[in-house]
Amino acid sequence: MGETTGPAPAEAGEQERDTSGDRGFLGQPRPLVHIFGVEMWERFSFYGMQGILLLYLYYSATDGGLGMDQTAAAGIVGAYGGAVYLSTILGAWVADRLLGSERVLFYSAIVIMAGHVALAVLPGFLGVGVGLVLVAFGSGGLKANATSVVGTLYSEHDPRRDAGFSIFYLGINLGAFLGPILTGLVQDAWGFHWGFALAAVGMAIGLVQYSFGRRNLPREASVVPNPLPRERRMVVVGIAVAAVLVVAILVLTGLITAGNLVTWVIGGTIVAAVAYFIVILGSHRITPVERRRVFAFIPLFIASVAFWSLYQQQFTVLTIYADEQLNRDLFGWIMPVPWVQSINPIFIIVLSGVFAAIWTKLGDRQPSTPVKFAAGTAIMGLAFLLFLPFADGGANSTPLLWMVLILFTFTVAELLLSPVGLSVATKLAPAVFHTQMVALFFLSVALGTSIAGLLAEFYTVVNEATYFGVLGAIAIVLGAGLAVGARPVLRLMSGVR
Repeated sequence: MGETTGPAPAEAGEQERDTSGDRGFLGQPRPLVHIFGVEMWERFSFYGMQGILLLYLYYSATDGGLGMDQTAAAGIVGAYGGAVYLSTILGAWVADRLLGSERVLFYSAIVIMAGHVALAVLPGFLGVGVGLVLVAFGSGGLKANATSVVGTLYSEHDPRRDAGFSIFYLGINLGAFLGPILTGLVQDAWGFHWGFALAAVGMAIGLVQYSFGRRNLPREASVVPNPLPRERRMVVVGIAVAAVLVVAILVLTGLITAGNLVTWVIGGTIVAAVAYFIVILGSHRITPVERRRVFAFIPLFIASVAFWSLYQQQFTVLTIYADEQLNRDLFGWIMPVPWVQSINPIFIIVLSGVFAAIWTKLGDRQPSTPVKFAAGTAIMGLAFLLFLPFADGGANSTPLLWMVLILFTFTVAELLLSPVGLSVATKLAPAVFHTQMVALFFLSVALGTSIAGLLAEFYTVVNEATYFGVLGAIAIVLGAGLAVGARPVLRLMSGVR
């Protein structure tokens, strides 16, 4: 799921930029189509690759895979997914302090394409290592920056903002729908490396499309709001080199292994999130109102972590479940496992416009952001409870239509929280930390995604009824708690809903 150029809240006495006149793309500002396009193709490549990644890791060599232990493979997928969102910190920092969000977005797309090429052409674990590192860093740079650039298209009080983010989210899910469908077919017919190659082709298309449209973005998309002084740049380079050396030493000495990688990513994400909140809240460059808004973001951050720790199990637990227990027989033809990951994007494509229309129609009468977050978290818990009727049922025990119902519930929860979370991050952000607040939202996704990989270990050792029942109940309780505390959180948001 950070640039440096997001729209800052208008200062006292400053004229707010009027963005209401441009309605050239589905009633939204025309430049939204360019960010919509590059994000769609990036998600095509990302989810297309991720749809076959876990299978590639734990399938046997005779089936074209690497033959890893299933639990360790799920942990790697969770750690990789968490690293993608964790690296949004780096992308946000480079955008805010060095290059500006638009340039970081463009360069990140190039890195992503190189990562998919590495997965396609390099053999075995070498290709996995090089490819996943490149895709993780590139996706981290692109994700927060694309979101922040969308934010620059709207003034702070433009009522189309949430609807615009929902349309942007539609582009994400068009790519997420097509990626697993096509890579799943290609992998099934010609093997895993051809599936990875198709992901590389998709990213190349997105890169070419964006290169033609980037000049039409608003000037704010290229601003560096908090430039790093030139004399401090060598210090930053030294820190970066030292960090790489530390990671290399930890890997070479066996302290970081495939089995515990996800734990390291969870720990690193927690440290990064706490440090980010401390730095932002302690800055003398933010106003008292901005500081209150950052405090308001903390309970939303916690709810987001809970939500994503369940939702992102689509790529760990649900993949294993679909491979081993879902009845994928369609009139005698066995549906490829990755196709299950395209069910959720279908519902997003159908429902995102509906949600955008609802929020636009309701205007100021729509539920507040804390209420939306509470509902999304609780409904995600309900989705896990829907696994209970067929838990521990064995091979082919779960009807495909029941899985469709579960993933429909996933989608309703997602639309209540994810695009709204992207939007509120831009609205609550202090002016000098605009992109990095977007990165903070993605840190909640990073932590949740990594936890999803860790939870997969428990899925393999406890019965399914306990697993799905306990996690579902916890999410419902957290959602109810946030709903009860919605009014105090809203007061801290100081006029932002």
